[in-house]
Amino acid sequence: MSFTLYSTSWCGPCKRLKAQLTELGITFQEINIEESPEAVTIVEGINNGNQMVPTLVFSDGTAMTNPSAKQVREKLTTLRR
Repeated sequence: MSFTLYSTSWCGPCKRLKAQLTELGITFQEINIEESPEAVTIVEGINNGNQMVPTLVFSDGTAMTNPSAKQVREKLTTLRR
């Protein structure tokens, strides 16, 4: 996996992004922050103490909060270079 997607079960933008990524054939690891205290800490650390999802963390250590599928695809292209 090139990135981890942190989400919740009730998050509309998370559901939309996951559907778009799946449609594009982009695979990812998903972690529900409601089920993982460690994930909450990661998401809050990236988002100035806020539990904002979807938050994505890429294999190079960079992160995006609430990105578009296009932004994710562009980031993955740069990771493969």
